[in-house]
This record gives sequence, structure tokens and C-alpha cells, in this order.
Amino acid sequence: MPGIIGTKVGMTTIYNADGKALPCTIIQAGPCVISQVRTKENDGYVAIQLAFGEKKVKNTTKAMVGHFAKANTTPKRKIVEFVTEGQYTLGDVLKVDIFAEGDFVDITGTSKGKGFQGVIKRHGFGGVGGTTHGQHDRLRAPGSLGASSEPARVMKGMRMAGRTGGDRTKKINLEVIKINLEHNLLVIKGAIPGHKGSFVIIEK
Repeated sequence: MPGIIGTKVGMTTIYNADGKALPCTIIQAGPCVISQVRTKENDGYVAIQLAFGEKKVKNTTKAMVGHFAKANTTPKRKIVEFVTEGQYTLGDVLKVDIFAEGDFVDITGTSKGKGFQGVIKRHGFGGVGGTTHGQHDRLRAPGSLGASSEPARVMKGMRMAGRTGGDRTKKINLEVIKINLEHNLLVIKGAIPGHKGSFVIIEK
């Protein structure tokens, strides 16, 4: 099984056997329902579609209500497709027990949106320099943008101020510290993208 869908619960600190503090993220991973099984004969490739998170019927289109009814489940909020080999049955439920402590996983999420930001926060610029020689208003400025009469324009790709965050981001090789089978919780070493309650995709 390649992965599962979850939501970010928050962060905490766990101490290992040596007494070292480890920053960890808690993820509510599953239970996920297999809402569709794609086969080579019908779809041209092999994959499964997982659904996670409850959604009200009144907020779901009739087409999607019928789609979930085929899997004998209620409407879900998040759908993700995983390309995988193996035998899976429509309507099966996958839980956090597909992982084990010590596994390394890749986690994909949407980073926090920060709105319009300057070059210091967006790209990590250091500013023009000190406050000497009258540079009292240049500490967080971008500096020169390029040549003048030739090419007489700002080149594409120039790092400037703009909208920051809200991008699809992937963190790789994060270690699974602990697993709570009763509540379907994963404790992951390190930080993952997204705000509390946001959807994340955990892949082996």
C-alpha cells in the first residue's frame, strides 16, 4: 500500500531514550475508504482511489453521492488516487496500521498562505546593507533589478515581492516516531506543510 490521507492535528515534543527533545507533528491518518478501483482493462492503468473525511449529503452533488454509494459509504471531503499494484476491494477501509514505527514516509500538503510579502520574507534576501551613508530606508529593499538601456526590461524569473505560500509542498524521508492504532494517529519527526486541520497525503 503506497499511502493514506490524513489531517494535520498539530505539533508536540517527544523525548527519546537519550533525553533529546524531538519536534514532532501529529497526523490523524485515516480511516480511508477505497471508493474506486482502477484496472488495466477498464482504465488503462492500475490504481485505487481513497476517500477521507465526512461530508454532508446536502453539500455533495448527486453524481458524487452515487459514486460513494457504489462503495457503500457516506460522502467524503477528500479524494486522492494512488497508483499501486495488488488486490484491493471496493469499500475496504484502510487505517494507520499500514505503517510501522521506524518507517520513513513522504508527506505532501499545501503550505500556509502568507499573502503579499517582500523579498526578505519571500526569498531570504539580506537587504541592501547597513544604515550608514544615508541608507535609512533600504534595509529591506530588493536592490537593483538589472540593466538599464539594454535590455530595458526586468528579466523573467527575477526574484521580487509577491504572493507567498499556499503552494503544494512535499517533505521527504520523515521518520514515523509513534503510532496510535486506537485513534489512528501518526507521530512524525519534524514539521510538515500546512495549517492545523489541513489535508495531507502520506506515502511510503
